[in-house]
Amino acid sequence: MMARLTTWLDERTGFQQVWQAIFLRKIPKVNWFYTLGSATLFVAMNQMITGILLTLYYVPTPDHAYDSVQYITFQLPAGWYIRGLHHWGASAMVVLVVLHMLRVILYGAYKFPREVTWATGVILLLVTIGFGFTGYLLPWDQKAYWATTVGTRIAGAVPFVGDWILRILRGGNDLSAVTLARFFGVHVWVLPSVLLLLMGIHLFLVIRNGISAVPTRKD
Repeated sequence: MMARLTTWLDERTGFQQVWQAIFLRKIPKVNWFYTLGSATLFVAMNQMITGILLTLYYVPTPDHAYDSVQYITFQLPAGWYIRGLHHWGASAMVVLVVLHMLRVILYGAYKFPREVTWATGVILLLVTIGFGFTGYLLPWDQKAYWATTVGTRIAGAVPFVGDWILRILRGGNDLSAVTLARFFGVHVWVLPSVLLLLMGIHLFLVIRNGISAVPTRKD
């Protein structure tokens, strides 16, 4: 019965070829450093799931943002756990992406034919940093407010276009309700869309071009 169902689905979807390309492809002998990419993907999925759960209770307005975070942390059942996974997952993702890229550099895995894979990885690092920057303001407490004030001022120090960048980030000259709404929108809509697109391209290229073998010493 299962064999007939599998055959029926495969004739109409070709899922077995996809399964073989992803999970049954040949890979060179590697070490534990090669798991950093998979670990990053796992943490990214954690961030997506916990982030969606947090948006069910978070209110992105200056008069309710802090109270909603307090409610999630101290009153919502398992809210502290979900928020903790999201909070520490953000830091873990930055660390893992950096370590993954260092491994790629040290092993020379950015060379032909993986240059585009490397380029998408660099952009993914920038997106990850963007997640951390936009998400830091969302609790709307004193630490988040003043840290974002400093961060946007640093961006505003760019020659010639600094003032323009500052106003774009803040939605004006000062941090306000517009800033919070803008950071929230970028954090839950813009950056996740870019992340999913780039992750899809990145994983496709990893499967298509394969992974590089561990460098060997030539005497």
